[in-house]
Amino acid sequence: MTGDTRRGYAKGRAKRVEILDQAMAIFGEAGYRGASLRVIATRCGISHPGLLHHFPTKQSLLLAVLEHRDEVDSQWLALGSPKGVGRLRRLIDLAALNAERRGIVELFSVLAAEATAADHPAHAYFVERYRTSVLSTAVAYREARDEGALRAGIEPDEAAQQLIALMDGLQVQWLISGCVTDMAGVLRAHVQAQLTVAL
Repeated sequence: MTGDTRRGYAKGRAKRVEILDQAMAIFGEAGYRGASLRVIATRCGISHPGLLHHFPTKQSLLLAVLEHRDEVDSQWLALGSPKGVGRLRRLIDLAALNAERRGIVELFSVLAAEATAADHPAHAYFVERYRTSVLSTAVAYREARDEGALRAGIEPDEAAQQLIALMDGLQVQWLISGCVTDMAGVLRAHVQAQLTVAL
């Protein structure tokens, strides 16, 4: 592989990341249905056909944006392989991180609401995402129980579903409040009330 070829690939990867960043912002502002590939292309300084070279359909771009966000967050959540209380603490830390990423929170909230329609291109993605989020959070609660850190009467599967619902509901409240709702603080108080040890 020549140096020119490597530079070409690097340039293509950089443009792809720029497209994902711009698409994330526009999907967050206008939702999937209101977003235009032509507007995304213009913001990236490329032609509409140039955008289609990287992402042949609006649906493929949306799914790439969502997968990119999940990949980044999953790697961050897994750092150090936290278990039990440590994993629950990391979810609270994720809420604090999200308070610095309005565009991503807005994108997720808008698309999650739109994707309740079965014909939405991200419907299957959100069905699977909620399923895996609740399952992995239930594992964290079970591990906390096994550590002796979960209060009696807290059922891990129910607690997991409640925590994921609380996280998403707080994101909507945070957006509506002009970003003043303390998402991490509310989550910390909720989880702390379920534990026998300090977070």
